[in-house]
Amino acid sequence: MTELLTHEEYKSIADTLILPTNAFIDGKFRPAHSGNTMASINPATGETLANIAACDATDVDFAVKKAREAFDDGRWRAMHPSERKDVLIRLCKMMMRNKRELAVLECLDSGKPIRDCEEIDIPEAIHTIKWHAELIDKLYDQTAPAGEDALAVIVREPIGVVGAVLPWNFPLMMLAWKIGPALAAGNSVIIKPAEQTSMTALRLAELAIEAGVPAGVFNVVPGMGPDVGEPIGRHMDIDMVSFTGSTETGRRFLRYAADSNLKKVVLECGGKNPFVVLSDAEDLDLIAHDVVNGAFWNMGENCSASSRLIVHESLKDDLIAKVMHHAQQWRTGDPLDPRNQLGALIDKGHYDKVCSYLDKGKDGGAKLVLGGDTAAGAYVMPTIFDGITADSPLAREEIFGPVLSVMAVTSNEQAIELANDTEYGLAASVFSGNIKRALRAARAIRAGTVTVNCYGEGDISTPFGGYKQSGFGGRDNSIHAHDQYTELKTIWVDLSDRVLDDSID
Repeated sequence: MTELLTHEEYKSIADTLILPTNAFIDGKFRPAHSGNTMASINPATGETLANIAACDATDVDFAVKKAREAFDDGRWRAMHPSERKDVLIRLCKMMMRNKRELAVLECLDSGKPIRDCEEIDIPEAIHTIKWHAELIDKLYDQTAPAGEDALAVIVREPIGVVGAVLPWNFPLMMLAWKIGPALAAGNSVIIKPAEQTSMTALRLAELAIEAGVPAGVFNVVPGMGPDVGEPIGRHMDIDMVSFTGSTETGRRFLRYAADSNLKKVVLECGGKNPFVVLSDAEDLDLIAHDVVNGAFWNMGENCSASSRLIVHESLKDDLIAKVMHHAQQWRTGDPLDPRNQLGALIDKGHYDKVCSYLDKGKDGGAKLVLGGDTAAGAYVMPTIFDGITADSPLAREEIFGPVLSVMAVTSNEQAIELANDTEYGLAASVFSGNIKRALRAARAIRAGTVTVNCYGEGDISTPFGGYKQSGFGGRDNSIHAHDQYTELKTIWVDLSDRVLDDSID
């Protein structure tokens, strides 16, 4: 466990940080070609941290050109797999040496609690890159059963130039989820960080060059979605795009691919995830702890947040009482204060969106049992609404804030039906004292990850992604993540003793 500093010590580090502000292309920091900048705002204070290069299609073209040159000349792709592994492990060591700087940078840029940055985000990002690095020289290709007269070899090859478009809720961790397998496979990457949270991606690119990643292989192009994200999606010389974010934006990348070069697209999108408590669930205090963690961790700004508590009516009142007890222990305040479990929402626009759902809940007949309050800045207190109906916006729409909707059911069958009554299918949790019943429920719920008697997302060894409108084209994490960053090639070798008979009868 990381030893946390005091609030004053973290503020002192924040005051002395050198903030990266320019794009990182071909191994160097560069201003946007246009000279334009955009403000990076501290969500906790509303103050401008720095003015970041606001790139556009010209910068994307330049980054793609350099990434393609790096890929074609083989400076990374053709490097021996064990050498690529060594470089990425050196990067992980450099991240470890700079982990406190990265944690404070992430906290300032995103409003995430420093406790989470120190104990979860930075360690998980390092572990992800290291795990994929270690896999580089342990993934074997295949031969097919072609018989005695042929040899059929099936090989993986890096797909080429990869565009990775990141969300703002887990900036460095989602970056690691993309670059870990992409760089391990030998690709060149162009990162488009969310415009709200660009700085840790820029700092990591600088560390990558110091670790030995060749120039042109790891590029970061900050900017607004229409100016950078869309040109990446439409670019004729980008071979694949991996996107994490909203379902609405994910659809656009499918259109961009159709309108350009039919590049491969992998989407990890939204969720409206059920937390299902069946009638025979045990240890309500432990369940309540997991409910609070699932619903409010990272201020609910989490695509796998358990925003729908579906509970059998016989357990509902007792469980809600315990959930309220645990939720009241979560402090909200300055993200740099390690005593706080909840920080600020990402920006004023998102704060207004979340507040609109508080109004919908209060005006729509739901019972407000906890929270519903806000604080100066972009702070929303953990909020619980009871009596939510299946057609309520709070049950159907992704709020992406610390709002839990409670829905009572009269049977376990109804609980599963309600869990599946959504256009999303990213994650779910099932609680039951009967393991057979729990596993049957897990099989019946249409979601990419279903946890049993716990809340979570699995770990780096398990694939993460969604059914229905929560995902498309592939999975993050695990060995399966490598599939989306590679092409499969068949090499067929004729071993037969063929003789061409030119005789004419």
